Amino acid sequence: MKTLSLSGCMLAVACVLGTAGSASAADCKVGVAMYTLSAPYFAAQQAAALDQAKKAGCEVSTSDGQNDMNKQIADVEDMVAKGVNLLILNPRDPEGLVAAANAATAAGVKVVVMDSSINTSANVVTQVRSSNDQNGYLVGQWLAKRMQGTPMKIALLSGSQGNEVGRDRRLGVFKGVVEGQLTNEGKSTFEVVGQGWGSWEQEGGLKAMEDLLTAHPDVNVVIGENDSMALGAMKALEGVGSTDVLVLAAADGQKEALAAIKDGKYGATGLNDPDLVARTAVDIGLKALDGTLEADFPKLKLTDPAVITKDNVDKYYRADAVF
Repeated sequence: MKTLSLSGCMLAVACVLGTAGSASAADCKVGVAMYTLSAPYFAAQQAAALDQAKKAGCEVSTSDGQNDMNKQIADVEDMVAKGVNLLILNPRDPEGLVAAANAATAAGVKVVVMDSSINTSANVVTQVRSSNDQNGYLVGQWLAKRMQGTPMKIALLSGSQGNEVGRDRRLGVFKGVVEGQLTNEGKSTFEVVGQGWGSWEQEGGLKAMEDLLTAHPDVNVVIGENDSMALGAMKALEGVGSTDVLVLAAADGQKEALAAIKDGKYGATGLNDPDLVARTAVDIGLKALDGTLEADFPKLKLTDPAVITKDNVDKYYRADAVF
């Protein structure tokens, strides 16, 4: 699959794609169909997509699938019935939303998938997301170096079963750990003592971590597939007085996590900017809508990966950030 990496202009999407003019988008009706708004990341992503479309002069409608695939399918069908001509879709399930995306495209709607993936058989303009595998890989390499010489008993906090984003993030971390350990120590060994499912939410991460600690009180590393769940895990650890457990996430860059990294309470996270992903998706969709998108535009567009640690957190931390 052909991929194209974005430059590091975090908020200036126009430096990559050009600004979609309001004149060309004067008659556009945009639907932003999120599968959940339960975590701050998704709320920030929706807000950025909404803002970018409104700046282009578009009429915008939004929906919250409430982490229910059937509801999100109904949301998409409703938007199409109401006449949207551009759909920005963050799918709950990579397989379950294919038919809805295809039906929207067949109805003349330009569909751009953002953040979560959809099966490549889906007829969409493109998919826009951060490099989940490479973010995870960089985090894993950092973890291997940080824990060098110390056996790792890892508790893994995953988002939702069947979600490809979570799968790519965790496998990326484990690949990075293996490669890092081989480089640093000439061998690789670590133990994942348990996997909990936190639904990408802080409260879910808290509950999953409480259950994991009951079964595995000797955990010394916690890996969350996003910052929200890892922050929930920190609360669970605080509740039992565990202060020597290393907590980190495969991705996001949530400001609360970055503040904890600055304070030395949180290990690392991967860069996943919801603002950049959402604005990029909208701008691509507007270009597809007005016919100015290149005919050979790639079916996957990735942002540049990075691992955020105490050494570079000041580059990314913004106290006034939405997310």
